[in-house]
Amino acid sequence: MSEVKLAAAIRTEFGKGAARRVRRANLVPGVLYGHGTDPVHVTLPGHELLLALRTPNVLIALDVDGTTALAIPKAVQRDPLKGHLDHIDLLLVKRGEKVTVEIPVHTEGDLAPGNFLLEHVLNTLPVEAEATHIPESVTVSVAGLEGGASVLAKDIPLPAGSTLAVDEDTVVLQVLAAQAEEPAAEGDAETAEV
Repeated sequence: MSEVKLAAAIRTEFGKGAARRVRRANLVPGVLYGHGTDPVHVTLPGHELLLALRTPNVLIALDVDGTTALAIPKAVQRDPLKGHLDHIDLLLVKRGEKVTVEIPVHTEGDLAPGNFLLEHVLNTLPVEAEATHIPESVTVSVAGLEGGASVLAKDIPLPAGSTLAVDEDTVVLQVLAAQAEEPAAEGDAETAEV
């Protein structure tokens, strides 16, 4: 996993008006917290942060007034209509420290022949990994699975250095037999048209 370097400035103004001024300048207000330290309110470059967040669980090396801190995104708020970043919470981490994150679950292969549906019970899998070696995703083969089959968390191969942060018997994927709707009787169709 690569680190993304961003410069951050300490924010001294607070409130709705101050946040709007920050966003108009193409900056994103945020807060940096963790390890028992007081929260630090910062502003981050909007475009660079948006690009960095394309990678799930990205490790961000922040330069805050000459000091470098490692952080991972904890909560990201976006504008529901325009899609731009409104605010970000960043969690301080240290090299060698274990963190719990959720990584995307991808599937590969085709189900067994038949009328089956694959249901993603969990789209992400909670794992514990070292902060500088967070896996980007896990891939599960569903080749040949039939209706009624389930993939449990313990069945998913994890990258080296990662452990499950969820009960190992948790269902992540399951295969369902698709059920066809029965055609409506002619009498039912005539009453529906009236």
